[in-house]
Amino acid sequence: QVQLVESGGGLVQPGGSLRLSCAASGSISEIYAMAWYRQAPGKQRELVARITSGGSTNYADSVKGRFTISRDNAKNTVYLQMNSLKPEDTAVYCCNTALRPTWGGMSSYWGRGTQVTVSS
Repeated sequence: QVQLVESGGGLVQPGGSLRLSCAASGSISEIYAMAWYRQAPGKQRELVARITSGGSTNYADSVKGRFTISRDNAKNTVYLQMNSLKPEDTAVYCCNTALRPTWGGMSSYWGRGTQVTVSS
């Protein structure tokens, strides 16, 4: 089995910072791209940031310059550093990864999500 577990969400004031983590564990042979998505109430899920196995990144326009995605391949973990947070960043943040499990093939896995609330 493969599990993705997020942590680091919470309540923060506008202008504040949070760091999200997502650790993948289980029967993993190789991890390819890792990404963060978010879904606010009444809105569609959107891609926030993505990082390839080689370290290339891309971001949603709404978070460019404020959020930074990174990964630690030795720990099978992806991070999302969020600075200058705004109320419109409030959402459930989920990590997603494409990986090759030990039994072969390639599959996409999702974490359960962590709530981020930006409010004064």
